[in-house]
Amino acid sequence: MKKEIHPDYREVVFWDTQADVKFLTRSTMTSDETIKMDDGKEYPVVKIEVSSASHPFYTGKKIFLDTAGRVEKFNQKYKKKK
Repeated sequence: MKKEIHPDYREVVFWDTQADVKFLTRSTMTSDETIKMDDGKEYPVVKIEVSSASHPFYTGKKIFLDTAGRVEKFNQKYKKKK
């Protein structure tokens, strides 16, 4: 491999904010925020909205997730004019 062209591959915490579940894994993603885990070490944290802990396919629960108001934006944009 060529040197200095690949991003750093390091331990990162992915935090599912909807289910409040944290996953410690390795990734090339970066973040300015850090979090202290149970092992006493600090890791960069990447906040995500959906993971296997909160996705309806994996949990079997039917939930409605509209964090950005997408439905309202769509309705306003394509609303029929009378």
